[in-house]
Amino acid sequence: MCGIVAYTGPGEGIPLVIEGLSRLEYRGYDSAGLAFFHDGRIVIERAAGKLDKLKAKVCGEPPSSNAVIGHTRWATHGRPTEINAHPHVSGKTALVHNGIIENYLELRDYLTAKGAGDFYSDTDSEVIAHLINYFYKGSLPEALAEALAMIEGSYALAILHEDHPDEIYLARRSSPLVAAVSAEGGFAASDIPAVLKHTRDFVFLEDDDIAVLTRGAVTVMDRSLKKVERKLHHIDWSAGAAEKGGYRHFMLKEINEQDRAVMDTLRGRLNRAQADIMLFDGDTQFFKGRKKIFIVACGTSWHAALVGKYYIEGLARVPVEVDLASEFRYRDPIITPDDLVIVISQSGETADTLAALRAAKEPKVPVLAVCNVVGSTIAREADTTLFTYAGPEIGVASTKAFTTQLVTLYLIALKVGIAKGHLPKSAVHVHIRGLSELPEIIESVLKDSGRIEKIAHDFYRSNDFLFLGRGMNYPIALEGALKLKEISYIHAEGYPAGELKHGPLALVDRNMPVVAVMPSNAMAGKMFSNLKEVAARDGRIVALTTEGSNDVEEIAEAVIPMPPMSEWQEPIVYIVPLQLLSYHVAVNKGTDVDQPRNLAKSVTVE
Repeated sequence: MCGIVAYTGPGEGIPLVIEGLSRLEYRGYDSAGLAFFHDGRIVIERAAGKLDKLKAKVCGEPPSSNAVIGHTRWATHGRPTEINAHPHVSGKTALVHNGIIENYLELRDYLTAKGAGDFYSDTDSEVIAHLINYFYKGSLPEALAEALAMIEGSYALAILHEDHPDEIYLARRSSPLVAAVSAEGGFAASDIPAVLKHTRDFVFLEDDDIAVLTRGAVTVMDRSLKKVERKLHHIDWSAGAAEKGGYRHFMLKEINEQDRAVMDTLRGRLNRAQADIMLFDGDTQFFKGRKKIFIVACGTSWHAALVGKYYIEGLARVPVEVDLASEFRYRDPIITPDDLVIVISQSGETADTLAALRAAKEPKVPVLAVCNVVGSTIAREADTTLFTYAGPEIGVASTKAFTTQLVTLYLIALKVGIAKGHLPKSAVHVHIRGLSELPEIIESVLKDSGRIEKIAHDFYRSNDFLFLGRGMNYPIALEGALKLKEISYIHAEGYPAGELKHGPLALVDRNMPVVAVMPSNAMAGKMFSNLKEVAARDGRIVALTTEGSNDVEEIAEAVIPMPPMSEWQEPIVYIVPLQLLSYHVAVNKGTDVDQPRNLAKSVTVE
C-alpha cells in the first residue's frame, strides 16, 4: 500500500532513496517525502502527488546526506496533502510509517493531556513520533519499545534521531520490512525491489522486531530489547520478478494477499465494545432514513453488488436494486432524495460508473462510493467514499479488490441494519466475530492451492464450463465464470442452479465440466439434486463443498473441501478457490495471465 526506503552509509543517500522509491511506484501512492541529516540536523522534504514533485525539490543539487529515510504514502487517515505526507517529526525524531494505528485517537488524547507535542497532520502515524519523543531519555530502542507497547494496529517503521546520526531504527508488526547490508552501506525497505540493485542478501524482520541499521550491520532485538538472530535470505529473482514478491504472476500474488487485504479493510471499522460498525462520521444518521438503495457497478464489481443486495436485504431489510452502470441512466430509474446510490469501482475511474454517479446526483440523491484508489475521480465526486484497502491491484483480472468490496458491502449492510434498529447488539456481536475470522479462514483456503492446481491440470483442455450456485453464491458462480473466461479464454457461464433445467442442462455432457459452489447450508439439498441431474447426463463435476460432506463425493469427479463457516462468510471465502482454479487453468493453457488480450485494468471509456 505504501513504500519505505532507508539508507545509511558512505554514499550520497538522497539519490539512492529516491531511486528505491521509484521502484515501488507500482504499489500506488499519492504523496512522497524524505527525512535526512544535513549539517547535523534532520531536514524534511515532502510533496503531494507523484514522486517527480519530490525529486524537483531535492534532486537538482541534492544536499549531501549519509542517512536518509523515504516514503510514498497511500492516504488512509487524512487527505493526500503535503502536511499529511511522511515523514512525521517530533522533537529530534523523524519517522516514516506503513500500516494503521487503530487506537491513534486515544493515543492522541493521552499525548495532548501530557503536553507531549503539537499535532499538525490528520494522520494516525504522527502519534508514533510524539510517543517516541515523549519516552526518549537517551536510549532510542527503549523509547521505541515503550511507544510500541501502547500501539494497537500494524506498522513498519524507519526512524531517524538527531542524537544518533549514523543509525536508522526499524520496527515491524503485520507490515513487511526488510533490511540489508552491502559494500555500499545499510538499506531497509518495505519491499525487496526497492534495493535489489544494491544487494541480494536480506534480513526479513518479524513481528515485534526492533532493529538498528548501520552502514555495516543489522542488529535485531525483540520487544524486550534482547538480541535475536534472523536468518539471511539470498534472493535470486530478477528485479521484475521481485516486484511480484517471488510469485510467477501478479494475479497469483494478489490472490495470496487476500487475507491481508481483508484484514486491512476491516481494520478500525469493527467496534466490539459497543457492537457497532464505524464507517465514517455521522454514518448512523446517514443510513437511518434511507428507504431504498441502488447499487451500480460494472464487471466484477457488479457481481459484488449482487452479493451486496443479499447482504443489505437480509441484514437490514431495506429493498435494493442492482444495476449495471452501463444501463443505469438509460432506464431512467425512479429515485428520490430519501434513497441512496452506492457505486462500486476498483479504480475509481470506470467511465460507465462515473456517468451513473453523475446521473444520480442530478436529482440530488446521495451517492456513496466503494473504491480502492484515493484521489480518483469517483472518490472525489461521491458524497462519501468507503475505501477498500486492497492496495494496488496490477493484474487485470480483479481478485483482492473483489473480496474487499464484498467485505465493505457486508459492513454497510450491518451499519444500515444497526441504523434502522433491525439488528440487536447480540446479532452484531456474532457478525463482528465472523468478520474477524475471515482472514484466518481465507489463509487456510489458500494453503490448498496444490490440490486446485491438480484439478486445473485435469480440466484445462475443456472448451466450455458451467458454474452453478444458489442464493448468495449465485453471484460467486458468475464471478468464477468471469475469472475463467478473462484469463484462459475458455467460454464459461454462471447460472443459478435452479435454472439448470430451464435450458442450460441441454449443454451438459462429458465435454462441459460443471463447477458447483455447494456449501453445507440450507440449500445444499437442492444443489445436490441439481448435481444429480448433471451426473445422470455424464457431466463432469467439480464441487466446492464443506469438508466432510461426503454425499457429493459419490457423483463429483473432483472435490475442493472448504472449512465450515457461516452463510454470510461464504461468498467472500468461496471465490478464492475459484480464482485459483482459473489461474491454474490459464497457466496450463499458456495465456498471458496478468494482461489478457483485449482487456484493460481500468475501463475509462464507455
